[in-house]
Amino acid sequence: MSGLKKGCVQVYTGDGKGKTTAAFGLALRAAGAGLKVRIIQFMKGQSYSELKAFERFPDEIEIIQTGGLKCIRKEEVTDKDRQQAHDGLEYARKTIQDNDVDILILDEILVAQWFELVAQEEILDLIDKRPEKMELILTGRRATDDIIERADLVTEMREIKHYYQIGVPARKGIES
Repeated sequence: MSGLKKGCVQVYTGDGKGKTTAAFGLALRAAGAGLKVRIIQFMKGQSYSELKAFERFPDEIEIIQTGGLKCIRKEEVTDKDRQQAHDGLEYARKTIQDNDVDILILDEILVAQWFELVAQEEILDLIDKRPEKMELILTGRRATDDIIERADLVTEMREIKHYYQIGVPARKGIES
């Protein structure tokens, strides 16, 4: 299906702000170029302002959320969280098999792996089976060395200072 001559694997990782934002910026750029994008969000079921913005591109950008309405900690993982992550993996596998998009963004899949909802081997398998002309973007904290090694581009967002530290809450249109 691809309008791309060659697809690459990109990783946005680290403890700093901007991983999802970078991936979504890429989705917006791709939509502007007429490319088809599918975003599968792991561990996210909340409504975010960017999701409303993407509604303006119904033919170019599709979003699938596989998570609950609240953020969880690693020690709070439930069977439902495991099932939702499994569902996200199945959507990703089907997308790769069907080869029906130019860009596949797996948002927070690396956190899902860190939380042991997704195995590293499953992510590596997605990388290995990715069609040659499909761009694959993985986001989330704590990318493993093996995933970094397989990627073509890796960007680490490093937090130096954040206004959350002084009590500024998430702001609509900026963080939510």
